[in-house]
Amino acid sequence: MFRLLFWIALIAAAVWLWRKFKSPANNHPAPGEQNAPPMVRCAHCGVHVPRDRALMLQQQWYCSQKHLEQGPGSRDR
Repeated sequence: MFRLLFWIALIAAAVWLWRKFKSPANNHPAPGEQNAPPMVRCAHCGVHVPRDRALMLQQQWYCSQKHLEQGPGSRDR
């Protein structure tokens, strides 16, 4: 019985090692993440929006014209 358990454990370890080293490491980001635009945070509400869709006034970014007109929000968020 001990020999059977030993061989099952040995085969399971061999299969695990083979699968681990067979596939290459996924250290690079997914293709969709490479093309993602840079994000900025709205100074009024804190929502993150793509920089190309945001509005900037005096070194601060805003998500909409309404928030740009209202100015920066409270800092307790």
